[in-house]
Amino acid sequence: MATFAVSDDRARLDIALIHRFLSEQSTWAIGIPRELVERSIANSLCFGGYLDGSQVAFARVITDGATFAYLVDVFVLPEHRGRGYSLAMMDAVMAHPSLQGLRRFMLATSTAAPLYERYGFAPPAKPQALMERNFPDIYEKG
Repeated sequence: MATFAVSDDRARLDIALIHRFLSEQSTWAIGIPRELVERSIANSLCFGGYLDGSQVAFARVITDGATFAYLVDVFVLPEHRGRGYSLAMMDAVMAHPSLQGLRRFMLATSTAAPLYERYGFAPPAKPQALMERNFPDIYEKG
């Protein structure tokens, strides 16, 4: 039986796998250059999901470690979906010591709201108070 484990050890991350998924298969970062993936990982709290030691999942949290966090780049490789790995990843994210007692923890999703609702995420209480600058196709135009 295969063993799935989650780690926040950045040194274990398979950067090539993460870049390949984000740049070729994600719906949010198609075309992202590897150097940007590397910089985003270097400046974030990252989680790798490993099946018998090989990475099959990823999640990244942008945080100040005190008041705010933003969950991004969450994925499980398509061939490994439907086995509970996203729940294990989210369990690890939500239990991480640096992410406790935050005033605000945000994310954006178009496909996995039921997963995140299990962890208390909900639409913003005051959506009129949120603003954004959004450039969804920025990597494809470069």
